[in-house]
Amino acid sequence: MWLRLKRLYKAFTPARAAPDDAWALAELSIEEARLYKAMDVRDREHAVWVAQRLLQRYPEAPSYAVRAALLHDSGKAMRPYRPLERILTGLVGLEVPIEPLDKGLRGAWQIRRHHPEYAAMRILDPQVAQIVREHHQPESLWAKRLHEVDEEF
Repeated sequence: MWLRLKRLYKAFTPARAAPDDAWALAELSIEEARLYKAMDVRDREHAVWVAQRLLQRYPEAPSYAVRAALLHDSGKAMRPYRPLERILTGLVGLEVPIEPLDKGLRGAWQIRRHHPEYAAMRILDPQVAQIVREHHQPESLWAKRLHEVDEEF
């Protein structure tokens, strides 16, 4: 609970976010690094926390699972980070189609609902893409583990 409140606070204070970008970029391929760098600083911080927690809990995690953890929310980068939209779309679920990606509040709901798929479509490594695609509805072992860790933050 405390971590979620802290994350909410940071949603409105991006200057307080301090992701370990050097560590993350050392883990990622050049193409993956491009996706990671496109993410908002707050999402990058969250991604690093998730990836590092995944490694703490599962030291045997393969590289593709760690990279998936770093990129699991990269689909959100298709739209500017707007804290109030993120809060509203998190509170009120709405079924929206994946395409076409709209502007305005409807587009915010699309990003909230479909960000795993938007990210997976842009990731070249099929193992990484599969875990990212499944991270909210996990089927594979590493997607389940990523989801478990992601839920803590």
